[in-house]
Amino acid sequence: MLKRLLLIVAAIALGFGLARFAAGPAGPGPTRSGAPGWWPDRERDRNVKYFREVLQLVKENYVGDAPAGYDDLTRAALDGLLGQLDPHSQFLRADDYKQTEEEMTNAFGGVGIQVELRDNQVVIITPIAGTPAERAGLRRGDRLVKIDGKPIEHPTIEKTVKLVRGEPDTTVTVTVFRPSSRQTLDFSLTRARIRLDSVRLATLRPDGIGYLQVTQFSERTGKEFRSALAGLEKQGLRGLIIDLRNNPGGLLDAAIDVCNEFFDRGELIVYTQGRAPESREDYNADGGHGKRAYPVAILVNGGTASAAEIVAGAMKDTKRAVIVGEKTFGKGSVQSVIELQNGEGLRLTTARYYIPSGVTIHEKGIQPQMEIEAAADDEAKLRLQQSRVDLTAPAEFNDRFGFQRIEDTQLNAAVEVLTGVLAARGTQK
Repeated sequence: MLKRLLLIVAAIALGFGLARFAAGPAGPGPTRSGAPGWWPDRERDRNVKYFREVLQLVKENYVGDAPAGYDDLTRAALDGLLGQLDPHSQFLRADDYKQTEEEMTNAFGGVGIQVELRDNQVVIITPIAGTPAERAGLRRGDRLVKIDGKPIEHPTIEKTVKLVRGEPDTTVTVTVFRPSSRQTLDFSLTRARIRLDSVRLATLRPDGIGYLQVTQFSERTGKEFRSALAGLEKQGLRGLIIDLRNNPGGLLDAAIDVCNEFFDRGELIVYTQGRAPESREDYNADGGHGKRAYPVAILVNGGTASAAEIVAGAMKDTKRAVIVGEKTFGKGSVQSVIELQNGEGLRLTTARYYIPSGVTIHEKGIQPQMEIEAAADDEAKLRLQQSRVDLTAPAEFNDRFGFQRIEDTQLNAAVEVLTGVLAARGTQK
């Protein structure tokens, strides 16, 4: 009973925030006789009164290890309310809300090192170019032993990252052991805003087939994608492979930006539909690019979700790309991130998206035209290979991970498809 009642307070606490969000650009809520105002909601008011009575009863009479304060009860109710809606809606406490914003911008406050856990030690994979870590002289292979003078005991990546990250312009002292010189060194680093690339590994094969990987869809993905694409085209791009495998999605606008590079002006890329019939919103291409006639293949698997599925679905739907790999995850709902008081927020499902044919991907996914399955072990090995392009020597890679690099059968299939298309076009000429 208490759990059910706690869910009611969430609706009360959310009332103002949701009303403000729903109004949006359209202005205030309903009016009577042209005057600003709102219609009474007697059912809501009755539940508000009922819950306030229960809330006070719990506050004054509950006996436990800790008192039941109004703040704790309210946030527990918010957790319950959003958690009951669907797997993607969530009440975001201040730390979670901040982390969500960082994920959307693909940026965070830190020193700029990529780390891994090796032999129960946190080891630097590489310092990111142009970051405080690189400027200070941290090197690949350095082992983190202390953060701000405190030894790292029972290390985990999550715990270490939390200690090293922080607000820009704050200071953290990192102590490392450098195996090459057998020295223990202290580095006092001023944290900065670190931006990670969401578009990576842009390369061109000798036959003119280009490859690039999109790891997620953040605020900078569209710009990064345009830059990578332009670089490949300058080198003589004849066919393109876009790797969206294990891409969990991200921002809808970023997916639109990527599709926009291939769609004609005014052409529908995707549309969203909320609860109200009039809430449909179309996303059309602005056509701000030259004609791209080269063939495209997109790699997907069961980890391809959300915004990544929009790109795959829209490109397949309009016959602009051949989809290669495995059926995608099937997340076709749109989450809006809404700021509340005290630095907190909501991630709330507010719509579903539909590809140009009017089909929703939700719980269905995108079916590839060329289905190539990869075993779970092989997929894990391929992900590791893609993340460790710094280990170029086969012996070094094998010594570090205990296996030889394996063939990427899905990528090879995509290359074969594009090679066949290019050969057919050459014959037709």
